[in-house]
Amino acid sequence: MLHSQSYIHPSIFFPTFLLTGVPGLEWAHAWISIPFCCLYLTALSGNTLILFVVLTEPSLHEPMYYFLSMLSTTDIGLCISTLVTVLGIFWVNAREISFNACLSQMFFIHLFTFMESSVLLAMAFDRFVAISNPLRYATILTHARIAQIGLAVITRGTVILTPLVLLLTRLSFCRNHKLHHSYCFHPDVMKLSCSDTKINSAFGLTAIISTAGVDSIFILVSYVLIIRSVLNIASPEERKKAFSTCISHITAVAIFYIPLISLSFVHRFGKHAPPFVPTLIANLYLLIPPVMNPIIYSVKTKQIQKAMLKLLCSKRIHI
Repeated sequence: MLHSQSYIHPSIFFPTFLLTGVPGLEWAHAWISIPFCCLYLTALSGNTLILFVVLTEPSLHEPMYYFLSMLSTTDIGLCISTLVTVLGIFWVNAREISFNACLSQMFFIHLFTFMESSVLLAMAFDRFVAISNPLRYATILTHARIAQIGLAVITRGTVILTPLVLLLTRLSFCRNHKLHHSYCFHPDVMKLSCSDTKINSAFGLTAIISTAGVDSIFILVSYVLIIRSVLNIASPEERKKAFSTCISHITAVAIFYIPLISLSFVHRFGKHAPPFVPTLIANLYLLIPPVMNPIIYSVKTKQIQKAMLKLLCSKRIHI
């Protein structure tokens, strides 16, 4: 039986949780770790490169690329939040995690997820202003305003998540302490409690609706307005050029929301699926956006390509 780590009430204790690898495929954890290591390395190196290029290349000191650097920062944070526990399970079967460590990991996983949603909304607004009002683009999205948006993204996520995490400390955990993921996830931890979790569930639902839900609606509205603005452009070539500047962002939005929706469907309707399917989807849900975003923007954005080539050429000259 697992022992408590600290007490706040005689009937409430903070347990040590057990994380789960890939159910039914424990024998293959060492092999499964190889593609996961590759994904983490790709995500961390790709997003670090994007950050470095945007910060060091003067031609990229524009609103669009500042928002891209924010996206890369959230992706790096998301990777670091899960890397230790996921690879720890695969490599050395390190499944135990204390209550406080679990809450900390949960906070940062959800914070960076909410921040990514907010940054994608900010990027949609950026594209709307650039296409519908190009002459005022630089005066609307000034450096000061971009910094304010960045601060608002962090503040919004922190304010929404703090009560959500703190409410878990009022619960008592007296049942099975085995989690269903390789990291701490709010609904997963909440389900292990034998207390009344109605308040926690309500806060959790409110958090999702007020972040990803609201953001997705505003992103959709932004693109309706963008399409309307593009259709008012007389030249077919200019229309095509305007649409092409949105392709990277539309793809980034898709790879953020599609895994999220897929995970929700699997949890609700995938009762007859093999037990390893929800676990793999849950891990990929947090890995796909950080892996794909730098690839998408490197392939689709010529300015990023030129900056990277310039960086590589300068390195070769120094060598």
